[in-house]
Amino acid sequence: MKKFQASAPGKIILFGEHAVVYQRPAIAIPIHQVQATVTVEERTNDGQHGILLDAPQIKLQSMANILPLDHPMEILFRLLATAIEVETYPDVTLRIHSSIPLASGMGSGAAISVATIRALLGYLDKTLPIEQINALAYQIEKKYHGTPSGIDNTVITYEQPIFFIRGTPFLKLKSVQEFTLVIADSGIPSTTLEVVADVRKGWQEEPQVFEALFDQIGSIVLDARQIIENGPISSLGTLMNSNQSALRKLGVSSPRLDYLIDAAIFAGALGAKLSGGGRGGNIIALVEKNKADDVSLALQSAGARSTIITTETPDNPKA
Repeated sequence: MKKFQASAPGKIILFGEHAVVYQRPAIAIPIHQVQATVTVEERTNDGQHGILLDAPQIKLQSMANILPLDHPMEILFRLLATAIEVETYPDVTLRIHSSIPLASGMGSGAAISVATIRALLGYLDKTLPIEQINALAYQIEKKYHGTPSGIDNTVITYEQPIFFIRGTPFLKLKSVQEFTLVIADSGIPSTTLEVVADVRKGWQEEPQVFEALFDQIGSIVLDARQIIENGPISSLGTLMNSNQSALRKLGVSSPRLDYLIDAAIFAGALGAKLSGGGRGGNIIALVEKNKADDVSLALQSAGARSTIITTETPDNPKA
């Protein structure tokens, strides 16, 4: 029985969320400890034709051809069919499993899109340039998030740290030193579409105030890029704290996120901030590697639903 499986990682935004929607730079890295995995398997003798979508984590089981026309997966199947010039899909079951927390700012939607595209391409013995896979995933992101920057689908598709400015080619980012992060899930869903819309409303009502904050965040991102590429990495902590201060002024933090950030810093983190849409989802903390477990435990004690410790290794041979 024919079968093909593909996966895609989660991600975090290190610096620059929200401002990136307004053409300021941002930095994001993939997180391989969490993955979206999609399996496409031949299906026979059930009397139905096309793709049977099976996503038990969101309690969805449906034939693709009866999904609403504005459903993200229906849009994906339709766009992919056009891209690879397939009139009808074969009779298959497409199973989705993801260890990426939903509505957490870790790119679960983009990862599912990328993994689904890869799985269907593999099953159908088709190929697309990676740039086209990224572009297709971006179209689905617009359904999830309204006016996304494109950073989520890009870092997930290419699976490497990136420096990103909306509407321009991204740059591969190479770290001169190893650095360790603790990611903590607040347990509160992050409604990215709603938060992005609120920031846009604030920008429309007070453009000078919001533009100044976006400029501040953009400057922080440029400084962070220089530190990542040249060191010392420990200096990123102060920049994280500054970025978080600007995000609070944008109105995208919350008492819960602020509490977890304070807990991380009290436990020895060099700096911490929210990551993603905000008001829920995750916070990230830069830590010395030997303090990662202590900070992780402190965050769990402060009420984080779960934590992940991840270390970004240097790509520069002189490091």
